Amino acid sequence: MLFRSSEGQTQGSVSVRLTEWTSCGGCAAKWGASLLAGLVTELPPGIDRSLLVGLAPFDDAAVYRLTDDLALVSTTDFFPPLVDDPSDFGAIAAANACSDVFAMGGEIVLAVNIAAFPEHMPREAIAAILAAASDTVREAGGTVAGGHTIRNPEPVFGLAVQGTVHPDRVFRKSGARSGDVAVLSKPLGTGLVTAAGTEEEKRAAIDGMMKVNRSAAAALRGAGAAVHAVTDVTGYGLAGHGWEMADRSGVNLRIDTALLPLYPGTARVAAAGTRTGGDPRNREYVGANLAVMCEETAVAVSMDPQTSGGLLAAVDPSAVDGLVRAGFTVIGGFTAGTAGVTLA
Repeated sequence: MLFRSSEGQTQGSVSVRLTEWTSCGGCAAKWGASLLAGLVTELPPGIDRSLLVGLAPFDDAAVYRLTDDLALVSTTDFFPPLVDDPSDFGAIAAANACSDVFAMGGEIVLAVNIAAFPEHMPREAIAAILAAASDTVREAGGTVAGGHTIRNPEPVFGLAVQGTVHPDRVFRKSGARSGDVAVLSKPLGTGLVTAAGTEEEKRAAIDGMMKVNRSAAAALRGAGAAVHAVTDVTGYGLAGHGWEMADRSGVNLRIDTALLPLYPGTARVAAAGTRTGGDPRNREYVGANLAVMCEETAVAVSMDPQTSGGLLAAVDPSAVDGLVRAGFTVIGGFTAGTAGVTLA
């Protein structure tokens, strides 16, 4: 396998498949949401009044007010490889880490690497991961300014990312209203396709995971007050992250599964019975708050853990046309009633 620098020049030739170095990759490696939620409730709450978003309740990133017009957005995300190519892995990890800042309405400023690699891992592979991550952070609008690396039996990589946002324009998971439309900025299926898709299907999903959510976030910011709630869809799947939005907002999210945008091969792989390790954990998380009025294949797609997924937003109907032109897909809507998720 050839590793290339950001200028496209060959750095070296090493035979390595990253997924052979690890047992579980991508956002599917996250703790189950039910277990994590229980742990978070045991942590002490923040007492600094400048902490606008922290653990009570937790959101996609922390937000800290610096001045009346400026707040810091801070997040971190890292995981083992879910793809074989080091450059792909570095780019996906960086795009995924940056996504939480975009989900809060922020703009990327700075990032530092979080890296754990086996000592005998080829140096060229590590260099390719770091170079691709740096390129992706630059594409997202920021700069990689350093990091920390430790020895570890399995490779793990990600970034701590800092961004900025106006304190009055922070996106949160809460705030969805009855009558809002649910829109999504990326296709679904990364877990299913990387597990059992064809090489061509995997390539399409990898390209999608490498795409940063910068333009999607800019489109939401441009919609102004018509945007009521935002999150990004990652390890808990569409149903899990949708449930968090519905629960925080006190509304029901009804997803029309026939409208869901999918990466090539997703429906076929799901229909064949493939499920990732995160699937049962995500079903447990949503639990009795889920109403199913569709086929199992669509349920599996909605439970599939996503890595570097899209932004899910609750928006006023007046903003839908502009967001669709910006690349979003309408996938359902929010209705009054008991908080929950309905898959129709």
